[in-house]
Amino acid sequence: MRTSIATVSVSGTLTEKLIAIATAGFDGVEIFENDLLVCPHSPEEIRARAADLGLGIDLYQPFRDFEAVPAPMLAANLERAERKFRVMERLGADLLLVCSNVSPATIGDDALAAEQLRRLAERAAEHGIRIAYEALAWGRHVNEYLHAWRIVRMADHPNLGTCLDSFHILSRGSDPIGIEAIPGEKIFFLQLADAPMPAMDVLRWSRHYRCFPGQGTMNVAGLVQHVLNTGYAGPLSLEVFNDHFRQADTGRTARDGMRSLIALEQALHGAAHPAVPTGFAFAELADAGSLSGVLDALGFTRTGSHTSKPVELWSQGGARMLLNATGADPALVAIGLDSPDPARAVKHAETLLAPVLPRERAPQDASLDAIAAPDGTALFFCDTAWLGDFGDSGAVEAVEAVPGQITHIDHVALTQPWHHFDEAALFYGSVLGLHPQESLELPDPYGLLRSRAMSTTPVPGAGATDKATESTEFTEAAGAAGAAGQVRMVLNIAQVGTGGTPWQHVALASDDLLAVARRLRAGHPELLLPIPDNYYDDLEDRHDVDPELRRLGVLYDRDEHGEFLHMYTVTVGRVFFEIVQRVGGYRGYGAANAPIRLAAQHAGHGGPVRSRFLQGAEESL
Repeated sequence: MRTSIATVSVSGTLTEKLIAIATAGFDGVEIFENDLLVCPHSPEEIRARAADLGLGIDLYQPFRDFEAVPAPMLAANLERAERKFRVMERLGADLLLVCSNVSPATIGDDALAAEQLRRLAERAAEHGIRIAYEALAWGRHVNEYLHAWRIVRMADHPNLGTCLDSFHILSRGSDPIGIEAIPGEKIFFLQLADAPMPAMDVLRWSRHYRCFPGQGTMNVAGLVQHVLNTGYAGPLSLEVFNDHFRQADTGRTARDGMRSLIALEQALHGAAHPAVPTGFAFAELADAGSLSGVLDALGFTRTGSHTSKPVELWSQGGARMLLNATGADPALVAIGLDSPDPARAVKHAETLLAPVLPRERAPQDASLDAIAAPDGTALFFCDTAWLGDFGDSGAVEAVEAVPGQITHIDHVALTQPWHHFDEAALFYGSVLGLHPQESLELPDPYGLLRSRAMSTTPVPGAGATDKATESTEFTEAAGAAGAAGQVRMVLNIAQVGTGGTPWQHVALASDDLLAVARRLRAGHPELLLPIPDNYYDDLEDRHDVDPELRRLGVLYDRDEHGEFLHMYTVTVGRVFFEIVQRVGGYRGYGAANAPIRLAAQHAGHGGPVRSRFLQGAEESL
């Protein structure tokens, strides 16, 4: 379908916005009036610039507080409209958005509203312009889409139709099934936005927190399907008011908006996602010489060296880590994802505007393509061929797990730049087919940590599926998800006064975490993040737990499905490790313990605990 976006959805000047919107691949644009008012170029120049860029001007907006007013106000409103019609003629726009009246002067009289809108449509027709009447969710008398449609139907003029906006409909909890009662030819325009579900008034929610479809929790795809069932053939247009978008890079936001529409259309076609990964092939870490000692202490063994690059393969059970001797401070730089069809996965990512990274490879190296995630992490789609780059030892099958051994990578956590958090959620959902869980806000000693987990298994109650999946089969699947084959990504954004905590971590799974903890406590106590006794005092008040957890520094959480044991290493560079054990069908990530971990990291990061470990690591090399 034709794609469009409102200029208010991206940052910059009007000309900068038009360039970014065209570059992202949109067909058309909604000109927001304020963007034109502050622009030094004439409407004719903007029209020519849009045409040169291949953009149609699909809508001019908004025209406010018109209908159901006393006669003197109507005369002034009609004169105001005439001036807008002349501007639209200069722009080459033939559709004007009229929002339902929010003024205290408006009268709650549908017949009066219909009669005055008809008069507006008659005037518009003289200029070859149509009017799209939209119910604002906070409209004084008209705030439901079916109410707006009833008024349009009463007015009965060919140049008057309705505009449907997913935010205004879904934010009020209105049932979108009623859309199918509206003839498709009377739906003049469709505006799309998603949003999280915060507890605040709808006007503030609308003006500051909208996001692109797929970034929030609203069922935008379901609403669009109802609209298409009417026969609507107009654009799918994005109208997003978002404080972060107004500050972010214009081109990047426009590209993210286009990605959301591509993913939306794919969802509407109902095809299965072609590129869902089946597990973690590896995690790759930049290394300046510190991390080999950490991996050795954790029980990993160096099992191979790359035939043409300064990269080592370290393995334990089914967990594989690559150490890339770049000389940089330790950081998680790449993630390998097991893929049934790597070439198809890359092609799918490209259709969603994910950049494929250029790579230098020797003639004998495996063909391995990577795309860039929003935070710059490289994502590789892998079959088993990549192991051949590490010689015969790299291809050794993982041995059967033994007590105290790490079995596989449970999840990875990536800290996002503050203005890329919503982009990352859409990216991992559309490109990898991961399902989002609830977004959490957790206290940091110096600010706030916002976190959202995504996984290949949907989690009921997180907006990823419906109650029908709350079944025994799902619970068993969730429990089994602790085994290798599940992909979990945790997206974090740290908003702290000290400038941010760009920590990343790899969570390693074990079937016997206490055995791992005993081994580490006995041989490498300096490796473990210290947990305060106050935590265990509270934990033992709330739960009947083994007192050994305190001695070992193991944290504990539970939900209605199972239990969770986990512990952390100190941070080296930007990286730390978490070792976890999921018991039963536990679905979370120990979020209740995140403030404990953050406080301990702030206390020890760069301090004596980390220094002692690094000294020990260096002596072991």
